[in-house]
Amino acid sequence: MTRLTIITEIVAPYRIPVFNALAERGMVEPHVIFLAENDVTQRQWRVESERIRFSFEILASWRKRVGGTMLLLNRGVESALERARPDVILAGGYNYPAMWQAQRWARRAHVPFVLWSESNLGDQRAGGRLREWLKRRFVRQCQGFLVPGTSASEYLQSYGVAKAQVETAPNAVDNERFAALAAEALRAPEAQLRQRLGLPARYFLYVGRLVREKGIFELVNAYAALPKALRERVGLVFAGDGPQRVELQQAVAKVAGGNIVWKGFAQQEDLPAYYALAEALILPTWSDPWGLVVNEAMACSTPAIVSQVAGCRADLILEAASGRTGWAMAPHDEVGLRFTMEKLILDPQISREVGECAARHIQRYSPAAWAAGVERLACKFAHSFHQGS
Repeated sequence: MTRLTIITEIVAPYRIPVFNALAERGMVEPHVIFLAENDVTQRQWRVESERIRFSFEILASWRKRVGGTMLLLNRGVESALERARPDVILAGGYNYPAMWQAQRWARRAHVPFVLWSESNLGDQRAGGRLREWLKRRFVRQCQGFLVPGTSASEYLQSYGVAKAQVETAPNAVDNERFAALAAEALRAPEAQLRQRLGLPARYFLYVGRLVREKGIFELVNAYAALPKALRERVGLVFAGDGPQRVELQQAVAKVAGGNIVWKGFAQQEDLPAYYALAEALILPTWSDPWGLVVNEAMACSTPAIVSQVAGCRADLILEAASGRTGWAMAPHDEVGLRFTMEKLILDPQISREVGECAARHIQRYSPAAWAAGVERLACKFAHSFHQGS
């Protein structure tokens, strides 16, 4: 059995199902090293340790934000790798010192080191020459790469990475859990459920951090540009929190008419009801490696309006007349977003039909599919590395 050590930042609830699925397959023995339990500066996720069915450990850590950079320092990286005795290491990124320590350890121990990369060519996050130089250096020291889909694969090719070095494991959430919780929520009388949750009779939904680069101000502007009569029929719900919350609320206060609702940060198990009752999820981001909220919405039979730069767009948003799963828009395109919102308000049947197609399509993006991709990667690189040594 191939021993695979995965190094990733925090115990995120959306990663638990995919790691569980990998452990259940039997050909790979995964051990996950978390650099921290959580990041309270970004999100308030509840760690559901009772759902974890894979081997893991959480390293001692120290975290501090310096300007726009998050520093996360760890103790015991090399000791953890010595104990795990991996045949392959899969590292989720290059932006923490622990990842560089792991890469150096792998080189000394003659263990293949694989980068789990989700960046894409549409990523507009600031880099700089030093960051770019460090990234290229890190990439050159990797033997293989794991990507979630088309956009991330194209990004690596722009760095000169050969296709043979890349394996795909589609980003996934627990589709069955989201679908079941959505169905359970809809078994209650809909009007009573909306009233209990404090939701409008009809609404568009945003789920995520309240930061400017997620396109939240463009979303408010697009909603405000709708005719007042349509805003009175359909609201806008924000489920999330973040540093631009107060500023966003100030912008919302200038919108005359309509119904904009703040739900604050929502735990994962609370989201299916929000998705199931929405006309559509809207992710107008300027930059996003993937956008797992789109997976979540589609699992709940809810279509999505997604920025073209979101990593998931190429794989999840099909716009063929025979099988549409959502809509893509250019970042900052308030006019195009308003047009799509208006179309869905005037014809609710469109949302229902597209949502059904989305629910079928997302079944390909399951924890089992992710685990199969990682299993192929681990076995391939463990075998080829030892063959060549």
